[in-house]
Amino acid sequence: MNTQQAIVRKIEPSRVTMRARVPVRLESGVTVDFVSFHGLADGKEHLAIIFPGAKDIPAPLVRIHSECLTGDVFHSARCDCGKQLEEAMNGMSQSGGILLYLRQEGRGIGLYNKLDAYMLQIEQGLDTFESNQQLHFPDDLRDYSVAVHMLEALDVATIRLLTNNPDKAEQLRTHGITVSEILPTQTYMTAENKDYLEAKKNKTKHTLD
Repeated sequence: MNTQQAIVRKIEPSRVTMRARVPVRLESGVTVDFVSFHGLADGKEHLAIIFPGAKDIPAPLVRIHSECLTGDVFHSARCDCGKQLEEAMNGMSQSGGILLYLRQEGRGIGLYNKLDAYMLQIEQGLDTFESNQQLHFPDDLRDYSVAVHMLEALDVATIRLLTNNPDKAEQLRTHGITVSEILPTQTYMTAENKDYLEAKKNKTKHTLD
């Protein structure tokens, strides 16, 4: 965050602008609140999806899910993102929770660059991190401080975090959110995503079984 953004955040904290009640097609069938925000520091249209019962839980279950168009929508077999999203939503439909859907495609490099990275993995045998580096990007550009701003706007200070990524919990705690428990998602390994998952486990210490 640059100095100008920091000043804006100090003068005008992020706030909820709209709650739209929407029925969603899940295993249990449920109506959720899609929440939009004003004043998020990066200016992107991130969403919170609040499942029934979340507000009654002192430390609600929270999943911070970075957008993955290829996995979430088109069911790409190269990653496990769509399966993790499905697991989180089905679980929260049963017991309540908050899904923060962040517009950080490709660990922050964007959709087109992610497709370029795919081609490097296919043609040169690079892993997901090596392909980012070949494109002159860091391993991971995602900044979860925006998730903190969203939780603050929702008046949520203590959470149970659904993640396999230790960096998420570390960033949230650094910015003042209490993470009382970390719950891993299941490991959705296939022949197509095995190398991808092994790279995440070995290089960024994801808690994958």
